[in-house]
Amino acid sequence: MKVWFLCSLLFVALTDWTSGDDDGQVTFVSELSSKPAQKLSKYGWYGNARLQRFHIPEETAIARWLFSVTKGHSFHCGRHNVTIYIRWGAPPVINPTGQEFPNTTLWTPCLSLTLPVISENSTTFNLSDPAPGDWYVAAHLPEDDGRIEQKGFPSCSYFFQPQLSVRRAVDTPVLQNGIFLTQTAAPDRPTRLKLYVPEFASSLSVSVAGCSSEEGTEMGNCFLVLRLGSASLQQGPITMNCSGFSCSAALSNPPWDTWIRVVIESTRANRTVTFSVVSNYTVGCKPKSLGLKADDEIFKLHGNSSYSNSSSSSNSSVLADTGVSSNKSFSWMSQLLGSACVWSIPVLYEEVDVLSLRFTPVGGANVSVTNTHPTLLTYPLHVHASGGTLNLQLTLNSTNMTLGNSSSVVACLSPWTPVLELNHSQSCRTDLFGGYGVAVNASVPKAVVRLPFPQSATWYLTLQLICNSSNCGNASVVSVTPEVFLSACVEDCGLYGECRLLRSYSYLYAGCVCKAGWSGWGCTDDSTAQSYSHQLLATLLLTLSNLAFLPAIVVAVKHGYITEASVYLFSMFFSTFYHACDQPGIAVMCIMEYNTLQYCDFLGSICSFWVTILCMARIRNAFKYTLFMLGTLLIAMSMQLDRTGLWNLLGPILCAILIMVIAWVRKGVHRRHCYPPSWRRWVFYLIPGVLCALIGLCLYTFAETEDNYYYTHSLWHILVASCVVLLLPPKKKNREKFGWSSGWTLNWSWRPRVCGYTLCEGSKDELYTVT
Repeated sequence: MKVWFLCSLLFVALTDWTSGDDDGQVTFVSELSSKPAQKLSKYGWYGNARLQRFHIPEETAIARWLFSVTKGHSFHCGRHNVTIYIRWGAPPVINPTGQEFPNTTLWTPCLSLTLPVISENSTTFNLSDPAPGDWYVAAHLPEDDGRIEQKGFPSCSYFFQPQLSVRRAVDTPVLQNGIFLTQTAAPDRPTRLKLYVPEFASSLSVSVAGCSSEEGTEMGNCFLVLRLGSASLQQGPITMNCSGFSCSAALSNPPWDTWIRVVIESTRANRTVTFSVVSNYTVGCKPKSLGLKADDEIFKLHGNSSYSNSSSSSNSSVLADTGVSSNKSFSWMSQLLGSACVWSIPVLYEEVDVLSLRFTPVGGANVSVTNTHPTLLTYPLHVHASGGTLNLQLTLNSTNMTLGNSSSVVACLSPWTPVLELNHSQSCRTDLFGGYGVAVNASVPKAVVRLPFPQSATWYLTLQLICNSSNCGNASVVSVTPEVFLSACVEDCGLYGECRLLRSYSYLYAGCVCKAGWSGWGCTDDSTAQSYSHQLLATLLLTLSNLAFLPAIVVAVKHGYITEASVYLFSMFFSTFYHACDQPGIAVMCIMEYNTLQYCDFLGSICSFWVTILCMARIRNAFKYTLFMLGTLLIAMSMQLDRTGLWNLLGPILCAILIMVIAWVRKGVHRRHCYPPSWRRWVFYLIPGVLCALIGLCLYTFAETEDNYYYTHSLWHILVASCVVLLLPPKKKNREKFGWSSGWTLNWSWRPRVCGYTLCEGSKDELYTVT
């Protein structure tokens, strides 16, 4: 982003800080945050989206984002649309290609903006009274067309930079429970208040009364707008228009242990209204106090750990202990929480790995549920846990209890606050936040819910037995197994996907990269999936096409180029097994680590070009083999630095061509004739060989896509091998100084020399006379 814009924002921030607020009630200050520009990519999977995280502090009145996109090159790239997503509390779950999500995976679309870009463009997004916490911004270019771009080759690139400017209040009055507070509101000066909601609050109301205007007209008419809560894009605040003497806004199941914003403004122009405001919350249900002793909890924690460690015992013992554990859990809760209106069960929080959490009830895996009171379990999710997938698996344990067909166990998983009143007509949601409801019964004993990128908040699971008849009969208490855990991806992306850990600065999140034509959030969309025969054909083409190097090896051996033939053999071997291991489907065979196979394949391919062109130069053997070794070492070093770079391929080829041209020019000048002198060599070998090399390079650089890769790259193998056959020079006829010819036949005769003289071997010829 340009420097002048950032400087102007800083000037505005400092001006606001020093001048203060103009409404005489609260003071506003400005804060700025900016992220470095990142290169955008075409969307193929979630890793192509550029994710940025911003933090909006408490009591923020206005948040303004500035999204800027600039082009990285000067040549014309046409018009492209950049899609921007914004979400509060967790990274945005996006589906720009309209692909399927895995079964039982629930998600909510987030706000998206489209920014058309030719050379550069910018847009702003304003949000009043945003929810405090972390906000996430993701951006990407349109869907990937599948073309494989070689690294280092110029291409159209765009850079995305988001910036955030917030204006927040620093001295917001606190609205205490049951205490009236007199305030004044105007159209351009709304009243801003905040109130605290404690844990286990079941309802909240804010009332406005005693309205009066400075003008003295229409006494008793408030003409106010009362807003309760913050804007999170998925859910807005509760809004109430006050036109009479008084009005109130109420929340059922308000968020626990948090501050709630209250904004009251006048709806009449040029009219200031004075009023009284009061808040009231109700704590409807609390669990029974456990006291201050922690010995029992430590003992239960130790018991749960020992139970987990003994899970590798026989199946019969585990099944036998299930009913005992359930009975112990119910007996313990009955004694401890017999008089409570909610059963709150402590949960063990275990960090297994990165983006891997497991929650286990302290009393055991089985949880008792009754029809008289809800059972409550609490699952805290921190900021660094929002980049994974929250999984809920609810299983009905009916081994020793019978549940009728008309009865079911209803569960509600909700953030910030639980839904403590569950029935068939009550939806699993609150006034400010939505929830996710499931049910299990005798016919459907298992239910699964998966939530990608859950919000960083405290999640609550409420369980209750619901009976259609007046009573539940013998099954007044049932046992269920709620398994709640956080995983990096949905079912580890399945058979045709790979779960990859992504990073945006210090924030970690995960996404699935699919293969073999499979797509979707969890690689479960088979609309474009490749069949097994297609995968097998691709594997056979890419591996068997390397057998085209066999004629090149034979020609090299026949012409006496043993070193060159060994390089071709090395390249053929590792290219074959690299492509056998590189396949995206299930037709895969890896004889060693993938990284090793890739390195050897790239090294062998570039060394094949290097030794072939140097062999064509017809230089002295000592100089040629020195260049062979030196070039191979330099190529190996460059492969270690960046093996996919375009110049790692073109650099050795251009250097070898330069050496060959110098050698050929020197020979032509010395002989006063074009080199090579034979026109047949040019017409039937050199020109066809160069054409094969150029066609292969063009295919490799410009024509490869993900769809045609298996046959265009196979053609590349064949063209390179044909190029080697045509370009290898013929066998040398003269003998070299090293005492052996450059061909296959070696000179095994050796005559020792002493002081420059050759030792003579004595021989005696016997003549036979025939008489």
